[in-house]
Amino acid sequence: MVGRPIKVRLVLTSVPAVPVSVRTWLVAAHSQPGRCFTLAYCLISPPLCPPPTTRLLPPRRLRVLLIAGSNRREYNCPGVDSKARTLLNRLADRLPATWDIDTEDLGNVYGRPKIQACNACVSTGMALCVWPCNCYEKDSHREPDLMWNLDLYSRLDQADAWCIIGPVNWYGPTSTLKLLFDRLVCMNGGNPDERLIDHKNPEMAMTLEHTPEWEKLSLNHLEGRTAAFFCYGDGGDELDAAGRPKILRHKAYFDPAQEPFENMRDAYAPLVWQCRYGGVEVPDQLWQYAETGYGKKYADDQAEDMVQDDPFMAQFDQWTASIRKAVEAKGPVPPGRYRAYGHEAPGHRWADVKLGWRTAQLALGVPPAGSSPEAQQQQGPNLDTPLRPDLPKA
Repeated sequence: MVGRPIKVRLVLTSVPAVPVSVRTWLVAAHSQPGRCFTLAYCLISPPLCPPPTTRLLPPRRLRVLLIAGSNRREYNCPGVDSKARTLLNRLADRLPATWDIDTEDLGNVYGRPKIQACNACVSTGMALCVWPCNCYEKDSHREPDLMWNLDLYSRLDQADAWCIIGPVNWYGPTSTLKLLFDRLVCMNGGNPDERLIDHKNPEMAMTLEHTPEWEKLSLNHLEGRTAAFFCYGDGGDELDAAGRPKILRHKAYFDPAQEPFENMRDAYAPLVWQCRYGGVEVPDQLWQYAETGYGKKYADDQAEDMVQDDPFMAQFDQWTASIRKAVEAKGPVPPGRYRAYGHEAPGHRWADVKLGWRTAQLALGVPPAGSSPEAQQQQGPNLDTPLRPDLPKA
């Protein structure tokens, strides 16, 4: 800023100043030479200043994340976009313009990374499951992960509510939505500081889980938010009058009376109850199932046909109205103590070297002393010593 003089008036005040970063102030001053800018300095003594976790934040707009969970996209072998995408767009159009609407279609696009599977770190030790997930990384070439590439942990954290739309596939949610929620296990008590376990050391994590410190770290990191689920079925023309598949030859193998779910919305129960388990509210009226295209061939039951199904669309619009009412009633949700938004993972190259050495030792049949792999090697339940065929197998 040499050569562009800035007039500054310093004001001392006992009233908290509007929080403006010095960098923002300097940029404003630099862009408007000749004006006089006031830099207020607050004289409140430190004991009277509230801690960061309780400081009042300025009012903000409500924010919702809308997710279409069908696997179908026209840019892959289905060749046609999904009903979920159409419903997502309709929902976005009908929510208040004063809200921040974030949308994501998780359909499979050719060549785009998929959401990687959960590695079930929790089953080794809760402290090994890091919040947000550190099993994968953004823009990785070795294990590309859509969850990180789309910043979904941060976007879920920033949202006051989530709206999930998807079909029922084989009595359950789509594989993409199941992967998404499996990878959200870390929101339910995950370790917010991977440095305590040297990035991913199982023995350190198992030890940490028994310490008093762990009770302060293991929180529901997204608690307080609202989630809404709208799942739908394509009726199709596959069933006979008795409710069995028409092409089934062994009729006794399929008893329609024993099919699961009196209410087909329960196909999404694993996702709903995972949310509730972690303190994410799912009001009953925001968990809906609707069916369209009954008796039609699948080729005649696309998104353009669905929008002509008035009862189906009316139920969806009522779900939308219920979302608006519930989210407005709750208002903005305070952020958790440990956030995915703004998270920057610490470096872990040296930790990776040490974990690589541990892996090599396991492959050679020399697990860490006192570890679970050592106990399993001694007892022989898993027979997993690929480079040491001389070791006993039973």
